[in-house]
Amino acid sequence: MTYIILNKPYEVLTQFTDETGRATLKDYVKVPNIYPVGRLDYDSEGLVLLTDDKALQHRLSDPKFKIEKTYWVQVDGIPTDEALEELRRGVYIKNIKTAPAKVRLLPEEPQVWERSKPIRFRKNIPVSWVEIKISQGMNRQVRRMTAAAGYPTLRLIRPAIGPLTLAALQPGEYRELTPDEVAKLKGLTAGGTNRSFVGKKRRF
Repeated sequence: MTYIILNKPYEVLTQFTDETGRATLKDYVKVPNIYPVGRLDYDSEGLVLLTDDKALQHRLSDPKFKIEKTYWVQVDGIPTDEALEELRRGVYIKNIKTAPAKVRLLPEEPQVWERSKPIRFRKNIPVSWVEIKISQGMNRQVRRMTAAAGYPTLRLIRPAIGPLTLAALQPGEYRELTPDEVAKLKGLTAGGTNRSFVGKKRRF
């Protein structure tokens, strides 16, 4: 079995083909017969897991296992304590309330790569970074959550899924998982636990 993590660049589709000519995983990953587990939006960046282990792929996509995904979100403005608490409790997206999330304002900007297209900032409006951990998979959920709380997303990066972290991977780079990482990943779905093995180290 093959298990790979990719640091998906900005404006790349989480699929291997596109009839309109947009960039896809095929432009970066040269390993045959593997498929992404879940998806990451075209305009988002960060960790994507790919494998040919169909059984694991199915379990990781099953909502009952509640695999935690970590996002670093650059937002327009500095969220108040009330807004952060609202995100933690859950916000309504088309009459559906999101599940409780782990949310905190990052004390400083994470040291990440420059995006391929610069962010458009508004003059005199400060920006900040929020860490959001969720186990749901609603369409464009994180962006819609921050917008509902009054703080639109400017940039979205996924540095971790469960036990997997990007570490030193740069945009477009990928690597195979270690046997220990594979074991931890399988352990997340073995008993339906909701543990997170994401390390405390956040810089890369």
